[in-house]
Amino acid sequence: MTRIQNDDTRYFIEIDLKSLKIITCGFDQKQNLDRGHQNNLETHRLFLTKGQYNKFVSRCATELQPVLEK
Repeated sequence: MTRIQNDDTRYFIEIDLKSLKIITCGFDQKQNLDRGHQNNLETHRLFLTKGQYNKFVSRCATELQPVLEK
């Protein structure tokens, strides 16, 4: 199943604030996101541009494989 990427797509990484490790990275339509509110006080969602996201994923592809498969 392919995921839609258009003008409403938002790209992000989620960081655990205690360990400062990346929990997940991904993208979704802005309608499905929580409007930037951080509901979980233990994590922070950092939004990226499409170019930043693609560069990040391409540079870290082997390390991110378990995260991207979630």
